[in-house]
Amino acid sequence: MQAGVVVLASGNRSRGDDAVGPLLLERLDAWLAAAGRSGEFELLDDYQLQIEHALDLQGRRLALFIDAGWHTPAPLAFYDIAPARAAAVSSTHALSPQAVLDVYRQIALTDPPPAFVLCVSGEQFELGAGMSAAAKTHVEAAWHKLQLLCEQPDAARWRSMVTESVD
Repeated sequence: MQAGVVVLASGNRSRGDDAVGPLLLERLDAWLAAAGRSGEFELLDDYQLQIEHALDLQGRRLALFIDAGWHTPAPLAFYDIAPARAAAVSSTHALSPQAVLDVYRQIALTDPPPAFVLCVSGEQFELGAGMSAAAKTHVEAAWHKLQLLCEQPDAARWRSMVTESVD
């Protein structure tokens, strides 16, 4: 049986604060297992979002994208998203969550599940850098928010928890 909620975390553990997404996903995996709730969620970790991630939305009732953000209000932004066309690029890699939803809509010929972004404020993204002190603090705030979200995986409830609208 497929999990109703998919959580897609993107980031690179070798690029400082970009490790936020994968680290939160790892922590969430352990928390869900301890709570006996792993079957409700599918957790996916990748360096960047690609068109193939649209397939991960099939059959879901809710989607959450987790990432670190440059110029994101500290400590985090949590917002709902809708499908949006990606700007024309010469590569099929590194899509925004909104573009992944749009790809889903194009291939499934139906609207994607309700989707949200948890974007954690980051400062330092250089290759080989460690996580900044600020990002470590922001991760704790994001972890608290993520636990609240996963305790009540419901689109209406999540919409009531939106903190920042980012286009």
